[in-house]
Amino acid sequence: MPFRRIAALPPPIASDVLTSQLVGIGMNFAAPPVHDPNIEDTILFASIEGMEKQDLRVLRVLTTWFGIHAEWVNADRLTTLATIQSSARVRAFWSALARWQRKDRRFVRLSASYQGARQDVFEVGTDFQLQRHGEDPRFAGSSIRVAANMLRDRPADVLSPSLLARRHQVYRFRIMMGPNYRADMWAALESDATLSAAALARETYGSFATAWHVRRDFLLLRVSSSRRTPPSEPKKKTRGIDSRAIRRA
Repeated sequence: MPFRRIAALPPPIASDVLTSQLVGIGMNFAAPPVHDPNIEDTILFASIEGMEKQDLRVLRVLTTWFGIHAEWVNADRLTTLATIQSSARVRAFWSALARWQRKDRRFVRLSASYQGARQDVFEVGTDFQLQRHGEDPRFAGSSIRVAANMLRDRPADVLSPSLLARRHQVYRFRIMMGPNYRADMWAALESDATLSAAALARETYGSFATAWHVRRDFLLLRVSSSRRTPPSEPKKKTRGIDSRAIRRA
């Protein structure tokens, strides 16, 4: 029986752990970073923290992060996670972010995933703030309503792509290979080459078939690299000793 991609939601995580995971994917919060946290799981839980628990700080930095790093997000995985969310507010938020990034065709399905009434990001005072400051242009006409002064865009709050690539191995492989399951699997094998195809699929939420092919290719290249012998160094030409020079000396 063929394996399919894992679509179940990851287990909930505590707020302090989430903060460390956010630091691990390049958000500048005061916490020690988690090493290579799953990118899509982390930003999903950040959106829950922001929309359901009204955490303005997390929501603001998450929005800035997505504007900078959306190109290297696994859109298929994020769409799966967002659309099976029970919270209409969270689904509306991701639909709005996807609409904002609509030039990237990978987010079309996510943009169309919410069809309900517009959700106010902050349930109290939205009308007053909209009258005073106007609507955030990033989300004008989208599935959420938020005033322009509420989710301020501060790029300094997140790492640049080049800096994040140095810190996060999966992100680095996505830059090299594209934001897909294959890149995540290759990064996982670089960390642990003993992973079986089934374990690799579970760890990266991919399909067994993709994991099997990636593992085969990874091991094939590893064997070929180990058998490669370095080229022999060319012999250096040496000058003979001039016996006449010795006699003259």
